[in-house]
Amino acid sequence: MEQDKPSLGRFILLFSLLLISIFAQAQTAAPFPKGTKRVLFLGNSITYAGTYVTDIESYFVSHYPTQSYEFINVGLPSETVSGLSEPNHADGRFPRPDLHERLDRVLAQTKPDVVFACYGMNDGIYLPLDETRFRPYREGMKWLHSELEKTGAKRIVFLTPPVHDDKELGTKGYNLTLDKYAEWLLAQRDSLKWEVADIHFPMTHYLEEKRKTDPSFKLAKDGVHPGEEGHWLMAQAVLSYLGENVANAPDVHATLSVNPRGEEIMNLVSQRQAIMKDAWLSATGHKRPEMRQGIPMAEARQRYDELETQIRAVVKGAAPKTISPK
Repeated sequence: MEQDKPSLGRFILLFSLLLISIFAQAQTAAPFPKGTKRVLFLGNSITYAGTYVTDIESYFVSHYPTQSYEFINVGLPSETVSGLSEPNHADGRFPRPDLHERLDRVLAQTKPDVVFACYGMNDGIYLPLDETRFRPYREGMKWLHSELEKTGAKRIVFLTPPVHDDKELGTKGYNLTLDKYAEWLLAQRDSLKWEVADIHFPMTHYLEEKRKTDPSFKLAKDGVHPGEEGHWLMAQAVLSYLGENVANAPDVHATLSVNPRGEEIMNLVSQRQAIMKDAWLSATGHKRPEMRQGIPMAEARQRYDELETQIRAVVKGAAPKTISPK
């Protein structure tokens, strides 16, 4: 038995070194194409709310500490890619904004390397499926993909629309329209070779399963805008599509434990996203009234850099310097 001890010790040492090596490789591998610097998110009010964007960015900062990407959220509430708007939208205060009006400016200023786009929720105008509304959505998505390709973006990923939860009909109301929108978009994986990450059907399945044991369960209080749990389901679907092992994670917090200060990272990322999304919207311009005015981009870039310094200090385990509120 005494002669076995050195052998066992060497085995444990080699196994430990192997685990460390595997962990290091996982932490330094690049999740996006080589040369990626800016990751852009386009969408409506759900994207503007941005919790799923923050979840995704926090995950990548925590799991890939040697990589540095700028996650840009330019989601605009009420927006469509179809150009449609109901006659009395927002009680008649303004029509739905149309992505066609601002996309050129957004792309010119953000210069993205990777783009995620999530449209559909507003495009069916919350009505039953009808070809007069479905066609403009399909045409709008094809136009958007073509415009994004022209930028030379390294990767374009469309996201199916989130689940809609009708007050009386649940997933058997307007969500049936979104089922068709999502099915068409997923079909473009084969017909047009698009990249499409499915958010819609996983969220729908999750909601329906929860309802079996809790009929009052909701992902979105108003049926449209998901809370933290729903946003995690969106982030989880995107991360899974990108090859990340998050299928069994109950929430984003569970994935951040890879870094002992993961919650600090998420708090700083959230602060930065809140500043930058309004700054980007104001800088690129839009026709949607009743939006917060963002700070000037020069000031926003300074805040971005200050928060980036803090985030990197936390990632490395150093005590971050605080910045004074502005």
